[in-house]
Amino acid sequence: MKVFVTGASGFVGSAVVKDLLENGYEVLGLARSDASAKKIQKIGAEVHRGDLTDIPSLEAAVAKVDGVIHTAFNHDFTRFQKSCEEERTAILAMGNVLKDSNRPFVITAAAGAIATGNLVNENDRGKNKEIPRYVSEQVADELATQNLNISVVRLSPSVHGEGDTHGFVPTLVNLAKSKGKLAYIENGMNAWAAVHRLDAAPVYRLAMQKKAVPGTRYHAVAESKIFLKDLTGLLSKKMNLPLVALSKEEASDYFGGFLHFASLHIPISSKQTQESLEWQPTHPALFEDIENNVYF
Repeated sequence: MKVFVTGASGFVGSAVVKDLLENGYEVLGLARSDASAKKIQKIGAEVHRGDLTDIPSLEAAVAKVDGVIHTAFNHDFTRFQKSCEEERTAILAMGNVLKDSNRPFVITAAAGAIATGNLVNENDRGKNKEIPRYVSEQVADELATQNLNISVVRLSPSVHGEGDTHGFVPTLVNLAKSKGKLAYIENGMNAWAAVHRLDAAPVYRLAMQKKAVPGTRYHAVAESKIFLKDLTGLLSKKMNLPLVALSKEEASDYFGGFLHFASLHIPISSKQTQESLEWQPTHPALFEDIENNVYF
């Protein structure tokens, strides 16, 4: 079976490609640059040149494979809304090629786009209006009604491991370096979920293999809730910097554009995913990665 993977050279996508190859699949990886192409070739996959805005290129790739896993996203947050709309267009285009074929299509969604105020499970569809990436959830439901074998992997807010340079933890580390301290907001009891990138990768493969109801959600979550106060507390010890509690007003100045994400309270369950896919996370937990100097 040959699988087209978007974001194949990325932090999560490259782990997905390796997992697929190790399990006997052929992989066609999307590359938008020479550097990405070289990385994909080094992993052992075939390269397909293009990007999420090159719709004819995406359609051509999808037409010649047996399944698609979509992990790509432009993480330039100065154009976040535009990136989300580009992703919607790309998903729709790939989905249109897959209609009526029963070929699996697994897309990525941000778990932070779900807002319930409680522990989020795989059945929840509550929209967080402040995160426009919810469009991937919407387009999944739209395609699910059109005879398409589509499922969704929701990634934890914190996906960690070697090579994590743009995620939540490195952002906290970089803020601490520039501000000279670690900080949390009010009592710091807002929680993030977390998963190691190498634990997240097989969720995509298992979701692709599963014959499930179109639009089924899976949660790539190893740790359901990690409180910001505990996380920043550990980072303060590792970096030998003071830890402070900030009011919402003070937090705006400290966190800047990261304030919304630093304020997120989104504990997430993966109980249904672990049971239905027979998946168990086995790689280091987030605090283990921090203790083992992955981020230093």
